[in-house]
Amino acid sequence: MLDISRIKAISLDLDDTLWPIWPTIEKAEKVLHDWLVEFAPMAAALFSSPSALREIRDYMAANRPDLKHDLSAVCRESIRLALYRAGENPLLAEKAFEVFFAERQRVTLFEDAESSLQFLAARFPLVTISNGNADVTRVGLGAYFRAAISAREFGVGKPDPRIFHAAAGAVDLTPEDVLHVGDDATLDALGALNAGMQAAWMNRADHLWPHEMEPHVTIANLTELCAFFK
Repeated sequence: MLDISRIKAISLDLDDTLWPIWPTIEKAEKVLHDWLVEFAPMAAALFSSPSALREIRDYMAANRPDLKHDLSAVCRESIRLALYRAGENPLLAEKAFEVFFAERQRVTLFEDAESSLQFLAARFPLVTISNGNADVTRVGLGAYFRAAISAREFGVGKPDPRIFHAAAGAVDLTPEDVLHVGDDATLDALGALNAGMQAAWMNRADHLWPHEMEPHVTIANLTELCAFFK
């Protein structure tokens, strides 16, 4: 059970917790493809092949383990490799990635997200913990958060306890004082539990909980979380 009296701060995941990620990625990939059609048509043809893209991503994962926690770098270097293989100018990768990245920040929030963030931020320091490459400032939510901890900058991703500890430290608290909210049962909820935090599992799609250790609370949206503090 959730112990409200212990909570002095809240950390939140971003993708699929505050907005659905795949519609955002699909739009960003479409914008990238359109840009490549104009400026690097041979690479655009390569990017039209799911099997070719999968091979490039697998190659990057196998040959650049240093980029494991940096999705932006993985994406940029995958574009660079595609340009090279297509006989296009690899230097276009920087601009192509920025086109993709700008669109990736144009998210459509879940209906409950912003009003809930406003409610929670008035009561607790809020921190983001993300393995992805969303930028809460560019997304337009930066004013609600005291800190943003990303796997790319920290060098370690969820479910490693260290990234949760870093989030607690960013607001001068111990993990026991923090409630983490996220949609991924393993990366978010179980990761937070193993880090010593309370965990709220955001289960918008009514999935079954897959682990033996249970989260402190399961919620379908942030409105349900806010109700605990009224």
